[in-house]
Amino acid sequence: MTSNHWPSMRPTLIDYGRLLDGITLEGELLAQFAASAGPDLEVPGRPGITVADTVLLTGTAYRRALAWIRHGEQPDEWQRPPVEGAGDVIAFHTDGRRELVAELSAHRPDEPCATWWPAHRTYGFWRRRMAHETAVHRVDVQAAAGVAPTPVDPDFAADGIDETLLLWFGHQMAERNVTATESGAVGVEAAGRAWLAILSRARSSARRAPAVDARAADALVTGDPMNVYLWLWGRVPDQAVDTTGDFEASAQLWGLLRLATPTTIV
Repeated sequence: MTSNHWPSMRPTLIDYGRLLDGITLEGELLAQFAASAGPDLEVPGRPGITVADTVLLTGTAYRRALAWIRHGEQPDEWQRPPVEGAGDVIAFHTDGRRELVAELSAHRPDEPCATWWPAHRTYGFWRRRMAHETAVHRVDVQAAAGVAPTPVDPDFAADGIDETLLLWFGHQMAERNVTATESGAVGVEAAGRAWLAILSRARSSARRAPAVDARAADALVTGDPMNVYLWLWGRVPDQAVDTTGDFEASAQLWGLLRLATPTTIV
C-alpha cells in the first residue's frame, strides 16, 4: 500500500475502530438535527443546498460506497429512489448508514478492498472516508439549523486534516487536473501535528512533518483542530484560524481545495 505520493507510515492517525464508530455517532447527530431543523432550510455558504439535500447526499454516498465495495469498481451514476417527506429522507440516510456500517464491521480494516485511492485499497479506507464524509455534512446540517457545530475530539479532527491534505489536496487535485497558479508552500499545524502542502503548477502534494520549518513555508495556518479541519473543508471563515506569512499562499490552498473537493464527498 505504498506509492510515491503516500507517506511511509500508517494511513490514519487514529484507530479504525474509532472511525467506524464515528460513522454511526456522526450519522445519528446528523439525523437528529435534520429532524429538528426542517428539510427546506439552506446550508450557509452552500447556495441551493438544503438540509434535505444534505441528508440525501450522505445517504447516497453510503450506498455508492457499498456498491463500490461489493462490486469492486466505481458504481455507475447512482439513481436515488424517490423519497417523500422529511421522515423518508432521514430513513433513507439511516438505512444506508446502517447497511454500510454492517458491511464494514464484517471485514478487518486491513483487508484488501476496492477504493478510489491506489495508495490505500483496504476496508479501512472506507471507514475513514465515510466517518469524515458524515462529520462534515453533520456540520452543514447544524449550520442550517443555526446551531454551533458539536466539537469532535482533537485527534479525530487531526485525522480529518490529514485526510483532506493527503487524499484530496495531494491526490484528488491531480485526478481533477487542478494545479496551482503560483508555486509555494503552506504549513498547517493543529493538535500537536504538522503538515506541509506544496503548491505547484505541475503536481501539488502534501506530507506530514515533525514540525513546520518557517524557511520551507510561505504561510502557516494554525488553530483549534476542529476549526482547522472545517476551514480546510470550507465550512468556517478565515477568522476561525490563525494565519501568518503570505496570506495569498494560504488563500490559494483554500481555493484549490474547493476545486478538489466535490459537493458530495464520497
